[in-house]
Amino acid sequence: MTWPAGWAALLLAGAFEVGFASMLKLSDGFTRLVPSVLFALFAFLSFWLLTRAIETIPLGTAYAVWTGIGAVGTVAVGILFFQDPATFWRMAFVAGLIVCLVGLKVVSPA
Repeated sequence: MTWPAGWAALLLAGAFEVGFASMLKLSDGFTRLVPSVLFALFAFLSFWLLTRAIETIPLGTAYAVWTGIGAVGTVAVGILFFQDPATFWRMAFVAGLIVCLVGLKVVSPA
């Protein structure tokens, strides 16, 4: 896998992480079939893409970015769809997380 493809795989892996976290919530403790199946599918795809991404991206960077995308995306999904609070401090810390993720991308070796 090439370097840009590794980053594309990592971004997609992060998106699937948001998907599996959201499906985990919707599965209601794995008692609902469709969200439970989607959870498993999204989790598999997320980990598979992460595995592909670490072929070209340092492990620590890839893992931090993957979890960061998942965290930021899941906070957004929680606010938009599950009535999670969007307080000033929550948004400030999410913004700080985004700055850190961009910093990891910038300093990652090519």
